[in-house]
Amino acid sequence: MNAPVTFDKLEVGYDVPALPGMDAAEIQTPCLVLDLDALERNIRKMGDYARAHGMRHRVHGKMHKSVDVAKLQMRLGGAIGVCCQKVSEAEVFVRGGIKDVLVSNQVRDPQKIDRLARLPKLGAKIIVCVDDLANVAELSQAAQRHGTTLECFVEIDCGAGRCGVTTAEAVVEIAQAIDAAEGLRFTGIQAYQGAMQHLDSYEARRDKLNAAIAQVKEAVAALEAVGLKPELVSGGGTGSYYFESNSGVYNELQCGSYAFMDADYGRIRDKDGNRIDNGEWENAFFILTQVMSHAKTDKAICDAGLKAQSVDSGLPVIFGRTDVEYVKCSDEHGVISDPQGVLKVGDKLKLVPGHCDPTANVHDWYVGVRGGKVEALWPVSARGKAY
Repeated sequence: MNAPVTFDKLEVGYDVPALPGMDAAEIQTPCLVLDLDALERNIRKMGDYARAHGMRHRVHGKMHKSVDVAKLQMRLGGAIGVCCQKVSEAEVFVRGGIKDVLVSNQVRDPQKIDRLARLPKLGAKIIVCVDDLANVAELSQAAQRHGTTLECFVEIDCGAGRCGVTTAEAVVEIAQAIDAAEGLRFTGIQAYQGAMQHLDSYEARRDKLNAAIAQVKEAVAALEAVGLKPELVSGGGTGSYYFESNSGVYNELQCGSYAFMDADYGRIRDKDGNRIDNGEWENAFFILTQVMSHAKTDKAICDAGLKAQSVDSGLPVIFGRTDVEYVKCSDEHGVISDPQGVLKVGDKLKLVPGHCDPTANVHDWYVGVRGGKVEALWPVSARGKAY
């Protein structure tokens, strides 16, 4: 998926939903559409914020799974690289030219560890998360076998209840083992509080982060006491980045969804009680869909069903419309409530999906639109890279 795209061999409707230069009205549905102006404004805004607060920004590649979008975030937003969740995702980004990649997850399978240890040979800095002493030896053996260096974050479970250790003592023990291991380098701490990102209330998110920050500060102090000051303390998401940036302990952000903005994130509130998709960030990511039936007077049927999106975080919202509502879906059908009969067959609508990450993962292409024209066609480079 990193091979250069040769547009002259692609057929619209069979290979791709659109080609650069087409009118936006000609885009085939259902497909992913990016509002390039909104996307670029979001990217620049986060980049400006990170710079103003002295923070590194490592964009979350698992969100868009796109080398092209990641490079745009680096070029326009000053991002230093990406984080991703799987070795195969890391391979896509490294082969696509991204030189600083964090696998913000544990890697334990021997074949995956071997693949991970080969990646620095392609000229990339590779960081991986560790939460178990046994994993230190596994990573060290692979790095020595390939003559490479793997950098390591000790992961702290600071509230998400998933991976990571929970005590400062465990952080120090693993960090010391990494520091002593051949082929490994202790680089810092992974401390992402994922469980609170989608809490509606700013105050509720703040309280969760305050607890996480206290836990991270304790771990950093314990590391410094044994001469292992972490170079990086990494975490922060679209629902919390301002807390980490002002914590005095974090120095790297891992925000992802800010660039696209989905319906679930959009409904959370800022410190003034406003939705974050109403001023803080813009919707830039849509499923373009078309009405294909209106046999019932009060409902329209569109061509974006379950196979075009993920509904784990709720049904999509129809962008810019309050007179119609997406109310139900099956494999290939979306049911739209249209009590006033305002829609007609052939009408196109932009859906804001509930969750951008898994929605992107069911599509092959992004269609970038500006000024009513298709400007870009980008592959979802790491689509399906789950291993």
